[in-house]
Amino acid sequence: MSTEEPAAPQHITPNVLREWALPDPGAGKYGRGQVLVVGGAAHTPGAAMLSALAALRVGAGRLSLAVGSSVANQVAVAVPESGVVPLDEDEPGHVAVGAIDAVRDSAGTADAVLVGPGLDEPDGARDLVAGISDAVGPDTLVVLDAFALGVAADVEDRLRPLRGRLVLTPNSGEAERLLGRDCEDDVADAREIAERYGAVVALSDVIAAPDGRTWVKGTGSGGLGTSGSGDVLSGVVVGLLARGAEPAQAVAWASYVHAAAGDRLAVQVGPLGYLASELLTEIPRVLVELGA
Repeated sequence: MSTEEPAAPQHITPNVLREWALPDPGAGKYGRGQVLVVGGAAHTPGAAMLSALAALRVGAGRLSLAVGSSVANQVAVAVPESGVVPLDEDEPGHVAVGAIDAVRDSAGTADAVLVGPGLDEPDGARDLVAGISDAVGPDTLVVLDAFALGVAADVEDRLRPLRGRLVLTPNSGEAERLLGRDCEDDVADAREIAERYGAVVALSDVIAAPDGRTWVKGTGSGGLGTSGSGDVLSGVVVGLLARGAEPAQAVAWASYVHAAAGDRLAVQVGPLGYLASELLTEIPRVLVELGA
């Protein structure tokens, strides 16, 4: 076993990203990639909508949203750019066990799938996470976020087919669930999660790949710590994956673009008080500045 210390994380800068250019987008909506966002329970449909709109803002071509049946019509009106797949709900309005069956057709043809935004109950979320590897195509990239990360450790064996094409975006509490222990060192913890799950991991300011590479973003204000901000980030990730970026590249770009959009709003609005939905307008502008 090697005793060498792992390399220090690389700082993500505009020049680093320009040298790691995103793939050219396709000419039509199918060429720019198909995204499926799975989430949006009856009481929390907005999270999935934010993720979906963020995916479109970074250039994904075709979008489907799988949300609880009671809010499907509401979501279709709010996000007219998307197709909507209703998911079975239980009586309180949570996405029900067995809802994975409704997304098999959409997941099987998607280039990238995001599971988690707006899920709010463990049994239904666990069933979705456990079944997603069987539902997606053999080359589909998968992002787990929010409530999906809280249950992923329970079905870790079911995620093994996704090793190498999986992205995890945990907060500190979700990281502790993924590892089953307290977390105190973002770099070391992100590396451990990445190796354990075969995934690219975005944890706080750190990004880790399963091969040991790590990065840190050097931008982003405290205003990003607001409701819905993480949903925007996961949407940017899945949109860039659909466009053809490989997982580490998509997460590095998404983390920087998300943070830089927050920096722009901190100047325009103030360091605190801007809304996650306002990030959506700034994201394309940041991409233009980076030449993407």
